[in-house]
Amino acid sequence: MKKQEVRLCIYPKDIQRITGKSYRQSIRILKAVRQLFDKPENSYVSVTEFCMYSGLPFDEVAAFLD
Repeated sequence: MKKQEVRLCIYPKDIQRITGKSYRQSIRILKAVRQLFDKPENSYVSVTEFCMYSGLPFDEVAAFLD
């Protein structure tokens, strides 16, 4: 059986699907995650970082990333 691969980074559209927020609000959430982890403005946000910020379990978030 092949191991299911989960994407490493998360995008605003993913956050929109997970939270039900608007696309623009999802961009703001990504910006807040970057600020929390002291990342540059143009860097990627990992799924793990988003989970730490939002408090959502990794398994539930990964289910939305198919």
